[in-house]
Amino acid sequence: MAVLRRLRRPIPGAQPRVRFEMPPEEEDGLAAGAEKQDFGSPGPRMSAQHPVYVGFMGTVGVGVALLLYYIAMNTTQLLLWIVAALFIALGLDPVVRWLEGKRLPRPIGILVSVSALFLAVIGFFATLIPTIVEQVSELVRQAPDWIRGFLNSEFFLTIDAQFGVRNRITEELDKFVNNPEAMGGIFGGVLGFGTTVANALFGALIVLVLSLYFLAALPAMKRWAYRLAPRSRRSRVQALSEAITGSVGNYVIGQACVALLNATFAFIVMSILGVPFSVLLAFVVALLAFIPLVGGVIAGVVVILVSLTLGWQTALVFAICYFAYLQFEAYFISPRIMQRAVAVPGAVAVISVIAGGSLLGVLGALIAIPTAAAVMLLMKEVFIARQDKH
Repeated sequence: MAVLRRLRRPIPGAQPRVRFEMPPEEEDGLAAGAEKQDFGSPGPRMSAQHPVYVGFMGTVGVGVALLLYYIAMNTTQLLLWIVAALFIALGLDPVVRWLEGKRLPRPIGILVSVSALFLAVIGFFATLIPTIVEQVSELVRQAPDWIRGFLNSEFFLTIDAQFGVRNRITEELDKFVNNPEAMGGIFGGVLGFGTTVANALFGALIVLVLSLYFLAALPAMKRWAYRLAPRSRRSRVQALSEAITGSVGNYVIGQACVALLNATFAFIVMSILGVPFSVLLAFVVALLAFIPLVGGVIAGVVVILVSLTLGWQTALVFAICYFAYLQFEAYFISPRIMQRAVAVPGAVAVISVIAGGSLLGVLGALIAIPTAAAVMLLMKEVFIARQDKH
């Protein structure tokens, strides 16, 4: 503690960095008097019915709308990075607040939570990547044998005898190899893949940096946002916002726990049944399980297709075990993990996931349910409450 107190002391001769602070709320006439003394008192507002005011504000409104549309269309990738970073920051905020409740300063809580997450991800990939590389190499090595076995199978020989499939495939391969445009397309595809990987790494770095900034500045961002609301409604806006952000954070943490349990169970069953590439498939299951409702089903179908290489009996056993676990997860695990998140009806959840995936891809599917929960909470507390009074 003595070391921390020494670190908090300012360096002799150092000046504090200039910050743009939010002015305090006016609880009495002192702040208003100070404002008048420094900058003078504001004059009377122009009448909202004045023709000049109406025309000018209408023109400004149209111009601002067109400007926002232009900015949104040309910064779509940046907006997606911002949404992803804010989503991660809201997911880590409950952990940071829990550490604050243990009397740790917020910067130290942020450092501890981000460091733990970073070490967990690094340890996970350090353990997973060598196995994935080994299993992918094995897959590539066995692929020619599988293709050769299929070409020599009775089924393919029968089809080839009737339709001449082998000669047709050989002709198409010769045309493709001798076509310079096709070979140039392959080279361009390799370059495009490299560019995509580089952009993905750059985007991951941007999201990580933005997440740190958002997580550090989240209380200040909330205070700024609350001050935009009228003072008479500020407490209600603050209560609704805290409920929404808290539910989003709890949802992110809960979904991560559900995905981890899902992948662990799938890996155990695959290891018992001897399904090939179990580590790689468990990683795929963990990624798909982050997508609510449909992710687990898609992951199960993928593993079942791979397990068919061992026979339909193995695939059937895995399907029974995995889908039975999904039912157990839906009725016993998820309700307990997600009990602090806002509940969403099943039909609304399915529609929101499909709509989010159609609009923003995987990120849209991930944030669909928290967004739907926020919209339903606002409708319940604002619109329906107002309608009940009339």
